[in-house]
Amino acid sequence: MTVDAVVFDLDGVIVDSEPVWEEVRRAYVAAHGGTWQPDTQHRLMGMSTGEWADYLSGELGVDRDAGQVATEVVEEMTRRYARHVPLIDDADRVVRGVAERWPLGLASSSPTRLIAAALAAMDLTDAFRVTLSTEETARGKPAPDVYLAVADRLGVDPARCVAVEDSSNGVRSAAAAGMRVVAIPHGSYPLDPDAEALAAVVLSSVHDLTPDLVDGLG
Repeated sequence: MTVDAVVFDLDGVIVDSEPVWEEVRRAYVAAHGGTWQPDTQHRLMGMSTGEWADYLSGELGVDRDAGQVATEVVEEMTRRYARHVPLIDDADRVVRGVAERWPLGLASSSPTRLIAAALAAMDLTDAFRVTLSTEETARGKPAPDVYLAVADRLGVDPARCVAVEDSSNGVRSAAAAGMRVVAIPHGSYPLDPDAEALAAVVLSSVHDLTPDLVDGLG
């Protein structure tokens, strides 16, 4: 098999945003009468905007409806990004190196407006042929919907794609779509054992994601 395309996640792979998301949503829950649970952050990773807004409003007891939750949390994240987008290491350079060899897609749980803001701030908008938020799919990760949709828009077989993910639900999503998965877990959010077993390779840093490594997964 040859690799026909590479599909990146955004949060946790290119942008170190998971800690920012956690900080913003924790503060929001506390400010609006909810209760953050020990497993909340783990459960939130990979959810679409609608899914996590429903979760905060329903299960965590936030005194806002899901629509208000989504709007207000995303507005705060947009303000944070306007001040600083936390690029991981030299992830922009890594992305451009991979883009020299393969068409790239982006399959993200971030809202569309945050994807656009992050890519523009890092001057990476033109590196991706297709970008898609789980806002635009029926289900968020770990369902395969977003990865299948990105492969379809790229015009490639998902089985001939390599996905780059950091979270357990992200790895599950890409693997369920039939892609070979490169996992680069965040130090604060390690992979669950079942998700780690689904990855073709697990890297400790995005620096290790080289074109030769990707080519070797074909």
